Amino acid sequence: MLTAEKVKQAAKAMGADCVGIGTPDRWDGAPIQMDPRFIMPEAKSVIAFAFRVMRGSLRGVEEGTFFSNYSSMGYGGLNWLYIPMTMMNVAKYIEDYGYEAIPLGHLSPWRAIDNVGNLRGLSRPVEPGKPAPDVMVHLRIAGFLCGLGEIGWSKMFLTPQFGPRQRLAVMLTEAELEPDPIMEPFLCDRCMMCAKDCPGDCIPTDQSRSVKVNLGGHDVEWGDIDHQRCSVYFRAGEILEDGQKGEYMPGRDDVGPSPLSPFYKKPANVYTHGEGISGSIGCTRACMIHLEQQGKLGNKFQTPFRRKPMWRVDWSAE
Repeated sequence: MLTAEKVKQAAKAMGADCVGIGTPDRWDGAPIQMDPRFIMPEAKSVIAFAFRVMRGSLRGVEEGTFFSNYSSMGYGGLNWLYIPMTMMNVAKYIEDYGYEAIPLGHLSPWRAIDNVGNLRGLSRPVEPGKPAPDVMVHLRIAGFLCGLGEIGWSKMFLTPQFGPRQRLAVMLTEAELEPDPIMEPFLCDRCMMCAKDCPGDCIPTDQSRSVKVNLGGHDVEWGDIDHQRCSVYFRAGEILEDGQKGEYMPGRDDVGPSPLSPFYKKPANVYTHGEGISGSIGCTRACMIHLEQQGKLGNKFQTPFRRKPMWRVDWSAE
C-alpha cells in the first residue's frame, strides 16, 4: 500500500530535502491558467518538494570572488538537472504502485502566461472551458498549500528548514495520500531587510503596497514586487539615468554594471538562465541572515554567514 510516509521517505532518499502534500480542493478559486486540476482532473494529491540552495553556493558572491557557482550549482543546475532527475524517479516510484503521476519539476518553458499572469498569445484552448496550454502551477502557492512553508514579504518562499534557500517542484498524482496541514506563518516578521538590501528598490517597504490573496481559506499577503526592475538588478545591472548609455546587458543600452557586479558586461547565461550575479542580496541573503540570527531555521551552521562588511565596486570613474 502506498502511503504519504512512503512517498516522503522515497523522495528524500532520491534527493528532495522537504516534502509536503496537499489536496486539489485547496486550489478552489485559482485562476484557470494556474489550476493543476486542469492538468490532471483525476488527481487526488498534489505533492510539493523543496530542494535546498546550499549556503556555500552563495559564499563566492558574498566574498566577491566566485560568482558562477550560485548561478550554476544553486540555480540553473538545480532547475535543469538535479530537480528533474529526482522528480522523474519519484514519479516512477509512485507509478510502480499503479498510480499515475506527473512530475512538473521547476520549469514551465511553454507556459501560456507571463510572470505577471497575462496571456502571452502563444496558444489557444483545445476545447471550450479549458485553459490555454500550458497551464502553469504557481510553485510558491503550491508550496504553501502543501504545508511546506510560507510566502514572505519579498514573495520568496520560506521554509522552517532553510528560510529562502530552496527551489520548489510539484507533482500531481491519482494516489490518495494523507495531506499535511497548511503551515501557520511565523518566519517572516516584516523586518524589511529584504527591501532595505534590495539594490533596485524592487521590494516595497510600504506595507500598503502589497498583493493579497486567499489560498485554501488562508489570507496571504506579500509585497507588490517590481518584476521588471528585478530582472535587471538580479543580474547586478543598474538602470542608468536619462542620457547615459551602458553595455552591460544585451539589448539594453540603458543598463550599466551596479556596485554589486565586478563584470564589465554580464557573463553568459548558465543553463539558459540562472544569472544571479547579485546573489539575491536582499530577498535571499539578507533574509537568511536575519532568520539565522533569530534561530528560526533548522539548518544551522557553526559560523555566521556574513563575517565582514559587504564589498562594493566603484564604477563612477568609468
